[in-house]
Formats: sequence, structure tokens, C-alpha cells
Amino acid sequence: MDTNDHVLIVDDDRGIRELLAAYLEKNGMRVSLAANGRQMRAVLEQGEPDLIVLDLMLPGEDGLLLCRELRAGKHRTVPVLMLTALAEEADRIVGLEMGADDYLAKPFASRELLARIRAVLRRARMLPKNMQVTEAAHMLGFGDWKLDTVARHLLDADGTMVALSGAEYRLLRVFLDHPQRVLTRDQLLNLTQGRQADAFDRSIDLLVSRLRQTLKDVAREPRYIKTLRSEGYVFSSAVTVLEGRD
Repeated sequence: MDTNDHVLIVDDDRGIRELLAAYLEKNGMRVSLAANGRQMRAVLEQGEPDLIVLDLMLPGEDGLLLCRELRAGKHRTVPVLMLTALAEEADRIVGLEMGADDYLAKPFASRELLARIRAVLRRARMLPKNMQVTEAAHMLGFGDWKLDTVARHLLDADGTMVALSGAEYRLLRVFLDHPQRVLTRDQLLNLTQGRQADAFDRSIDLLVSRLRQTLKDVAREPRYIKTLRSEGYVFSSAVTVLEGRD
């Protein structure tokens, strides 16, 4: 792994920021610090980090709002590791639903954070280098469907809203970002759930099946999501940007 990985730490506790920065720099990483959303944006204007460590309980704009902002903007591909003093399962799920790649509850050991950072970066780099991400847009179109990427609404040909779960939205967004490209099950699992598959993990296949049902995509003659035996899946429909962001 690149010893110059750039990590941005966003935490309102100065002591925690400085402690983590010292530890990560000791382990060969370059670190930037921010105490709030305003400072985070200022750092991002200077250059995109390899990963953002984002505290959930920030004053003003909290970590969930900032994570959602990141995922809707030009920095949405930057991995986010969320920190929080809340260890409840519901808080972890909400963080992941907002687009965080991993979640670590305080208090934690610095070396555990380092291990998590390295694991998230390793997963992010599993994607083929030639994959390009669709520019951030309010609305993406494919076939008879439209996806509002800000409100996370799926609209059918009549403009009727169709409900999507958080997991279905993330999977569909991955497909729309990488049309006409083969994605393995491991890659899809990393991108949608931030983890690696074990030998018997079929959760992606089940999620693809649910998404196909939502899109009324017949598995035997798919219009959108095709299965490539022993390889993975490919989103075969053309994707168009219908409305760009200001």
C-alpha cells in the first residue's frame, strides 16, 4: 500500500484529532485535519484525500449530513470511515445507509482505526483502474426509468415514484456508475456493503434479484442486469445524465 495515503480527519475534539494524526503519520500516512464541515470543505478544495475519517457527533452539521453531502457531490467516491460515541446497531446502520464505507464506535484503539483504514482503502482499490464514475447529477436516465440521486427516488415511465431500500439504491447506483462493465460479486459487495464475501455469501445475488423485480427485469431475457456465469453482472442499458448539478 502507498505509504503516502492521504487521510482527512474530521472531528471537533482537538485532542482526538491530534492523537490520531500523530499515530497515522507515524505509520506513514499524510494527514489533514478539520473540526467541522466548513473546514472539511476547505481541505477538499485543496485536493481530494484517499479517505475521510468522519465523526458522527459534530456540532452544527453532523457527520450524517456531511456524509450525505459527500455522496451527492464530486467527492462521492472518496471512502468514508465514520466515528461515533454511539454504539447502537441503529446508528451504525444509519451511517452505512448515508454512504459510509465502515463504522467504528468510540472508544477505540488507534491501531484498530489504522487497520480499518487500510482495509477500506484496500477494498476501494479492488476496482479496475479504468472504471470511470458518472459525474454527479440530479437525475440519471436508463431505459424507461429515472433515478433522482439527491432525493434517492426511482421514477417509472409515468413519473410514478417506486420505493427503493437503501441497499437497492446503492446497488443500482453502482450499476449506473459503471454501465457496460462486468462487476464481480466481490466488487459489488465491497461497493454496496463495504465488506468482502465469504465462500457461501449469496447476499449480492439476492439483492440483484430484488432489484430486478423492482425494475421489472426478467432474468431469462434481462433488459438491464445481465448475469455472466462465473464472472458476475453487467448493467447493459445506456445511462444518460438528464440533469446536472449547479
